[in-house]
Amino acid sequence: MTTTDDTPADPALSSLRRARDRFFSGRPPGDGVPEDLAQAWRRARFFGVPRDLATPPRVRPPVDSPLLAAARPVLDRVAPTLSGAMGLMLVDSRCRALWSGGGRYTGTPEPDGMAGLDLSEKAVGHNSAALALRTGRRAEVHGPEHFLDLWQEVSAVSVPLYEPMAGRPAGTVTVVAPLAEGRTAHPGAALAEATAHAIETELRGRARPAERVLLDAYLRQRAEGAAVVALDGSSRLVSPEAARLLSHETLAWLERHATALLRDADTGPATGPDTGPDTGPEEIPVPDGEIPVPDGAGLTVRMTRLMHGGEVIGAVATVCTAARRARSAERRGHDRLPGLVGTSRPWRLTVSRATELARTVEPLLLIGEPGVGKTALARALLGPRGTAAPRVVDAAEQAPGEVPRWCRALAELPEPEADGGTPPLLLRHAERLGQSDVAALLSLLAERPAVPLVATHTPDAPTGPCLSRLLGILAARSVTLPPLRERVEDIPALLAGLARRPSPGRPPLTWSLDARRALEQHTWPGNVAELAHVVREVAERRRATGPVRREELPYGLRVPPATRRLSGIERAERTAILEALRRHGDNKARAAESLGIGRATLYRKLRAYGMDQA
Repeated sequence: MTTTDDTPADPALSSLRRARDRFFSGRPPGDGVPEDLAQAWRRARFFGVPRDLATPPRVRPPVDSPLLAAARPVLDRVAPTLSGAMGLMLVDSRCRALWSGGGRYTGTPEPDGMAGLDLSEKAVGHNSAALALRTGRRAEVHGPEHFLDLWQEVSAVSVPLYEPMAGRPAGTVTVVAPLAEGRTAHPGAALAEATAHAIETELRGRARPAERVLLDAYLRQRAEGAAVVALDGSSRLVSPEAARLLSHETLAWLERHATALLRDADTGPATGPDTGPDTGPEEIPVPDGEIPVPDGAGLTVRMTRLMHGGEVIGAVATVCTAARRARSAERRGHDRLPGLVGTSRPWRLTVSRATELARTVEPLLLIGEPGVGKTALARALLGPRGTAAPRVVDAAEQAPGEVPRWCRALAELPEPEADGGTPPLLLRHAERLGQSDVAALLSLLAERPAVPLVATHTPDAPTGPCLSRLLGILAARSVTLPPLRERVEDIPALLAGLARRPSPGRPPLTWSLDARRALEQHTWPGNVAELAHVVREVAERRRATGPVRREELPYGLRVPPATRRLSGIERAERTAILEALRRHGDNKARAAESLGIGRATLYRKLRAYGMDQA
């Protein structure tokens, strides 16, 4: 029943009330209560929270809160627009209410609003602000889900606010309203999202330019999966991976080393080229290269100075383990094949196998689903074969007689071993070859078994007997590329590789952890090609700064996978709905019209397929 990230409320509130009564009478709440909600009730009871608490306890709010200072202009604009009993509240990372406005929180008798109330689980039990801070995602809590009797007639939705420098929740924007029976979603959800976005924009705008440079460098390294520490002499950002590897003493040692770099920069010229003022961050390796960590067995760090406006403003330390150095060596080997990105085990094995087969000039068949990168791998393999660029023939777009013509040309050329300049042939979409094309290729392979040919093939397409024979011959030297869903650990590197180079003065496109999780949960039927399209679409549509959030992804990516096994018809219908929403920019009214159904029917199907959580 408790929802996160826009999951709608269950209309059967009466069954939840009965389950809550059973829980307080000492009996199990029943199978109809989600386990996470039952655990939240049990935690509150363990903390000793009285269910009949008359009013939440108060704590002393911070005297000078940067969050409140940044949020105040936004809240002052939004508060007059609130209608009815709906209320708005700002909560900090310690679950302290900093500000409240509009309608008051139903059941709370304080005449001066909620400012100063302690909304932590230890103080008041289960509530939306505490849940959003814990999960880092939007959360709704309705009526009987609350632990306190005080809030049984209240619905609340909370959206986390993220610190621009640390990427962790700094607080929440919470909208409260009286509980309505049968409600499918909180009426203030859109208001909470918009207010949170506006406050985050204010927070980023108040950050000093040098801080933004440090943050961008930190996020760029995080996106590549590195264990990284960013330091500017007064603050430091430590990734979870680095926190696991480094002790507090080592972090302090890194801070002293970074301070020394800044001090040296103030007394002498910076190492590396002078790029001039206001060119954005410039990463310049220090002469020491990798520095051994004093108390870390096998650990080294590479310190990198960050330049902004012609001055050194901080440093980034990338932690290197023995395993990471080995992976880097493997990556350097793969980098010799241009245009390839990925270090996952399935991808490494594929590239190694293809590289081994490509050492000899014989036909090679690359097999895989649409969009997995067959052509990119083929071009990379054909590059080192000689000085001549490969001739590319696409069976899906070819002119009549083109394949037979190239087969005759290849048959008349000298043996490839005697002429390193023989242009190899890259044949795309072998499954689309016509009968005359297949006959020409079979004749060529009979005359020249060592022809410089690389073909790509997408399975599951109907094939005739001649094509089956050709594929059978090529299958002796074939490599199957893994689909993207089997190498999701490569997604962060692919995101960085697929993004366009940012314009001068603008930070690179980075992705929040929640957005990356959504991308990793997607099944990617279009594989890397689909991911590239998503990156382009997000980059072209977004107007915000900072990491891309889940809410900015196309609708189909914000929706988690189906929670139950779907029939063939259901899968087709779910796919059609997702495609219609994508085509119409998430506009449900237009999507319903294009599908030929009513808007109410679309909403019902979204709920039935678990797609109303986006």
